[in-house]
Amino acid sequence: MSEHIRACGQVREWCVPVDGVNTLGNPVKQTIVISAVNLTEMGTLSILKDCLSYMVAELSHKFEIIALVNSKGLVDLPGVHYYEFPAIKRSWLRRVYYEYFGFRGLSKKLKAFLWFSLYDMSANVVAERRAVYCHNPAPFYPLKFKEVFVDLKFALFNLFYIYLYGINIRSNDFVIVQQDWIRKEFSRRFANLNIVVSQPHVGGQNGSGPSREASVSSGASKIFFYPAYPRMHKNMEVIGGAVELLLGRGISGFTVYLTMTGTESRYAKKIVSRFGHLKQIQFVGLLTRQQVYEHYQSADCLVFPSKLETWGLPITEFRQFNKPMLVANCRYAQETIGDYEKAALFDPDDPVSLADQMERALLGKLEFETRRVVPIDPPFCQSWGELFSILLAERGSSCT
Repeated sequence: MSEHIRACGQVREWCVPVDGVNTLGNPVKQTIVISAVNLTEMGTLSILKDCLSYMVAELSHKFEIIALVNSKGLVDLPGVHYYEFPAIKRSWLRRVYYEYFGFRGLSKKLKAFLWFSLYDMSANVVAERRAVYCHNPAPFYPLKFKEVFVDLKFALFNLFYIYLYGINIRSNDFVIVQQDWIRKEFSRRFANLNIVVSQPHVGGQNGSGPSREASVSSGASKIFFYPAYPRMHKNMEVIGGAVELLLGRGISGFTVYLTMTGTESRYAKKIVSRFGHLKQIQFVGLLTRQQVYEHYQSADCLVFPSKLETWGLPITEFRQFNKPMLVANCRYAQETIGDYEKAALFDPDDPVSLADQMERALLGKLEFETRRVVPIDPPFCQSWGELFSILLAERGSSCT
């Protein structure tokens, strides 16, 4: 291991293979490396945890599982060998260096059967098979000039991330996306890719099952919940505008919980500065996944106004509770909602549209659209099991 790797990472419980056996004398398993050094918060961290949980349960008998992470404490599942890289998150230059230079030496030592980059960048590594999971939707957002000054980082992602996606992308055996519309966008920009649509599958959290259905009695106090990191495209201002409109109509018996405090970003500070005086909006800060599920249990209705997602994980998670949800009428939403029968749409650019739907929810008069699932062409999967069946299959096999 080079001094650069030593400076940023640590090896946990790793036995170096020698001539087909490890130091304990047992046959060496093939290795799967999950590269996830940039996954530290909310939805993306959930993806990492779900991926590793499946691998430990279903693949660890056959494969050695190695995870490159920011910190072992973020995941810490037994049965996984961790390399920690706490410094990479602090600098994009450092991240680029490791993805395109530093990890190559590590990959030669690990001799991975599959190197799975779980966050967008196609690493320059040596492995029998390589895959990249692309789930940053920033390049597909219709950026307005005034928004550049609200969230400069997101604006830069919007302008340049598609070029970052393009580096080494054809070196992958598989490019994984979460929705068919993203596959079409990638196919339009990059020819001859083997793109797999893999829809997230979410189970209950720590045994949490569906709770009571939301009460719909007229005048009942209602709780709305929106779990999202405060970035510009998350569109929290439309909620603030809708709340102001409801108060102007004399409607005040409700609470909206937002997962921010105002210190996370310039955009977050703007939202709190503009709407912090409204007592109906409670800023609860960033939550653990367990805390998010506790809020799902107590909420009466999910509000999801985000203008751009590669999936929209809270929509899938909230479906388990059989409660109403108000979702932005955007192209990602159609696939994520699927055939769920308690979803109502609104215009994400119009606070009046959201206020109208919130008022209907308060009165128990929401009208839900009849929905149908649109078939997706293969390769297409709906679980980690189906996805790894593709990634690890004999050549020529496929998942439909």
